[in-house]
Amino acid sequence: MHDPERRHYPRIKAKVPVELRCPGTAPMRTATDEISIGGCYIETMFTMDIGTNVELVLSLDGENIHATGTIATKYPQVGNGIDFQNMSAAESKKLSDFVSKHEHDQES
Repeated sequence: MHDPERRHYPRIKAKVPVELRCPGTAPMRTATDEISIGGCYIETMFTMDIGTNVELVLSLDGENIHATGTIATKYPQVGNGIDFQNMSAAESKKLSDFVSKHEHDQES
């Protein structure tokens, strides 16, 4: 389903609540299926077109992480892959710590 060669960062299976904001549409609440420090995959019936810019608010362990992203993959009525484009250094560190912690949990 995914081309592992395109990935720059390891992804983990994790259900992280996320709110997506896209110009001209109501905010969409969903959850990630996979996440890395470079992007995430969300399952949604209402997929967005590749190249669409989105704002994301990820809820990580009770803290909100704000990022902008671009839709990178589209599987109609299944989900979208999103590449993160912009995130503050502090929030990027929180995401990196979250991924590292859960990566070790999944290996054991």
